[in-house]
Amino acid sequence: MEVQVPLPDETLGIGELARLTGLPVRTVRFYCDEGIVDSLRSTGGHRRFDRAAVERLALVRRLRGLGLGLPSIRRVLVGEHTVSEAVAAERAALDVQLADLAWRRASLRAVEETGPAERAVRLDLLAAAQNGRAAHDALTDFWRRALTTPVSEAMLAAFVTAAVPEPPADPSPAQVVAYAELFALAGDRELARLLLAMGRANAELVADEIGLLAGIGEACALARPMVGTGEPPREGPELDRFVTAHAEARGGTDTPPFRRGLLAHVAADRDPRMRRYWRLVAEAGGDPATPGAAHLWLTDALAQAVGERA
Repeated sequence: MEVQVPLPDETLGIGELARLTGLPVRTVRFYCDEGIVDSLRSTGGHRRFDRAAVERLALVRRLRGLGLGLPSIRRVLVGEHTVSEAVAAERAALDVQLADLAWRRASLRAVEETGPAERAVRLDLLAAAQNGRAAHDALTDFWRRALTTPVSEAMLAAFVTAAVPEPPADPSPAQVVAYAELFALAGDRELARLLLAMGRANAELVADEIGLLAGIGEACALARPMVGTGEPPREGPELDRFVTAHAEARGGTDTPPFRRGLLAHVAADRDPRMRRYWRLVAEAGGDPATPGAAHLWLTDALAQAVGERA
């Protein structure tokens, strides 16, 4: 912004301002034209600046050196953001860019390491997933649609956290492929219909969905150490807690007939595609003892217990 007023003696010319700030004259002129720094016009029509312009342009130069764009810098200069807030926002944006680059690098390596016969399939798989953030959003949406019974946002968030691993910041090719396969499974309409059907059936029988999810969570927490050590499914307090949670939510008790009926109700959880899903969650997240793997361990323990008693 430029105005013509009588100028005090302490104003600076554009050349002197450039010298004091270490900026080229053309850069000072550009910042003036962009409204980053205000100037005055002398009676001869020359740009003049007050002493505050030196520190203002010094700050602009420092922030530009850190890679901040003019919109962010302008918000700092007008007081909308502090320097700390602007730098934090820039760092967060850079983290996203770095994660995308790491995903792309791992994807390229995954294709490079694939044999010619499977390369086309691998290319299609990875191209569909795009990047970790897009795949994560798609998987989250898949489970939000699959859970037909209304639950609290906190409970839903807890389940999604267990079912959808965070994309690794620096993934290996194997992790990227596992995540891309999870994304492909989320697009399986038959699997989605199976989960929806199971959800609707349980909704008719379960009186306390929130209590059920909490009880299953406790049972999974008990089973995770066994999953981590590779112990095969078996009867024990972990399975008892799992069955009790279902029985209490359905208004029943833990009996052999109840266990046989429960096995039929959790059949979808033992579907080969769900087994693959939880295996991929473990591969993508780098944790073999996920809550999903623990839940599968419990349903297998139930099937074994029912079979042995029969």
